[in-house]
Amino acid sequence: MCSSCLGIFSPSKQRSISSIIRCWCDITTRSGVAKSENLSRRQLLTALLGGQFAHSVGCGRSTLPPAGELSHTRFDLGHLLRDGVEKSVSPDAYKDVGVTIVGGGIAGLAAAWRFKRAGFDDFVLAELEENPGGTARGGRRNGFKFPWGAHYIPVPMPENQALIQLLSEMQVIEGLSEDGRPVVSEQFLCREPEERVFNDGQWYEGLYPSHGASEEDLLQLAAFRAEMDRWAEMRDASGRRMFAIPMELGSDDESVRKLDQMSMEQWLNERGWNSPRLRWLVDYSCRDDYGLPPDRVSAWAGVFYFAARIARAGQESQEVITWPEGNGRVVDYLKDVADDQIQTGLGVFEVKAGTNTELAQVAALDTKTRRPVGYRSEQVVFAAPQMMAKYLIHGFSESGRDSTGFRYGSWLVANVHVKERPENAGFPMAWDNVIRDSRSLGYVTATHQSGVDHGPTVLTWYYPFADVDAVITRKQMLNLKWADWVDVVLTDLRRAHPDIDALVTRVDVMCWGHAMVQPLPGFVWSPEREQASRPLGPIHFAGTDLSGVALLEEAFFHGVRAAEEILAVRGILDQPLVDIRNG
Repeated sequence: MCSSCLGIFSPSKQRSISSIIRCWCDITTRSGVAKSENLSRRQLLTALLGGQFAHSVGCGRSTLPPAGELSHTRFDLGHLLRDGVEKSVSPDAYKDVGVTIVGGGIAGLAAAWRFKRAGFDDFVLAELEENPGGTARGGRRNGFKFPWGAHYIPVPMPENQALIQLLSEMQVIEGLSEDGRPVVSEQFLCREPEERVFNDGQWYEGLYPSHGASEEDLLQLAAFRAEMDRWAEMRDASGRRMFAIPMELGSDDESVRKLDQMSMEQWLNERGWNSPRLRWLVDYSCRDDYGLPPDRVSAWAGVFYFAARIARAGQESQEVITWPEGNGRVVDYLKDVADDQIQTGLGVFEVKAGTNTELAQVAALDTKTRRPVGYRSEQVVFAAPQMMAKYLIHGFSESGRDSTGFRYGSWLVANVHVKERPENAGFPMAWDNVIRDSRSLGYVTATHQSGVDHGPTVLTWYYPFADVDAVITRKQMLNLKWADWVDVVLTDLRRAHPDIDALVTRVDVMCWGHAMVQPLPGFVWSPEREQASRPLGPIHFAGTDLSGVALLEEAFFHGVRAAEEILAVRGILDQPLVDIRNG
């Protein structure tokens, strides 16, 4: 998620406030194909859904749903600062607290959870939004629960002890098998059917479009799977998996690191794997986890997507843990654990590390009272994205840190309420429903895990802005209204569900600006990323972007790691839950 949208802004830097205000969908134009400030319907649908819609939009937009709204992360702090709200914190407005956590996404909440688990309560968590959780949070309306972002967790491997501990507390994991693998309660494992794909006018079970596949297609798929099995089985000289979740628990062997120097597309080309169906599967997977096509994804990240989720060669990927509200269930649990320490409506705009004689200081604007507040702390957990560190933290750039290599992608999520299930040609509705020829990621069915297969439901539709910045400017994106986005969503769904318009009762849309770090080639194993998680004086860093891949497991790991670093400094004896590579 974009920190500028979170209201994290430093008045000490001469940065344009207007850029903060607009930053929720800060998509940089590379070629600017569409020149006018306002997009026509044809331009919009062609840019977002593909050229096949260029000649099919002449009849105009169909009737819109009767209800819905457009939401995005708050950027009103920029307005308040622009309008002259006091930005200096008087000495008597500071509160003394042991630790201040900046940011209430999964990383910040994980740090709070770890503190509480160690019996340490002397901390505060500052979060701008009224509902913590960032892109992992869920929603509810009219008796339905649904995700607003991340919606599943693969069953963790034995080495991911911190996450296993959390899921055990949540009573998701019932115990361990004889070989130490977590045993998940059946009700939390994604029920069948898990996924289907719409291909050539019909739905088929599974994600790979096997219907109509040639012998060569299937041979290349088998070779690809064998290569992923090889990586999953391999161990380095220290006995570590080559790819693990979180990635810090995997290998840093040179054979792994060199994958980062090429794109996933180049990696496929080197092996002569040109099957259109295999290429589509890899493309979908890269857009699904990283919001990027394979030619812009590090080959390390591409292989990681598959190999890190395979426990043993010959096995399928780890089963999926999910809930109707997606990973919002995890957010709610973590929020309840540290509820007394969470302060919402606080937009942090300044972090000072302090000196030998002064405590660290965190200054924020209380958006409810429009007055500045501050915290003096011995330590700070900076759980905001790295791209904002140089704007917030005094002396960040002067310390030799550089966060310019951290790039982020934007997403659109729509929750489509329907009064009845749409017609299905072929295989019935699954949890994950993917349209092969679409630039979207399809949708998940919110009621699937509840065992409700008939009647009203909510379809959560996902769209990564993988290449849109080449044809639409930021200003044009900001000019789009709820009706424009709904038109895009329903046009995409209509190709698989021609009757969708008559069934929709409501569509709510969320724009996530800079929602996910992008694992571009050369970034994952760059010195810049590896340095970013090291403390800067009393400031300890957390966040999924520190791993280079945007997964709940990575955010949770870094939040726990940062908290354990601080617990160690404070001399609080406790059994560590995370294992840190290289120290």
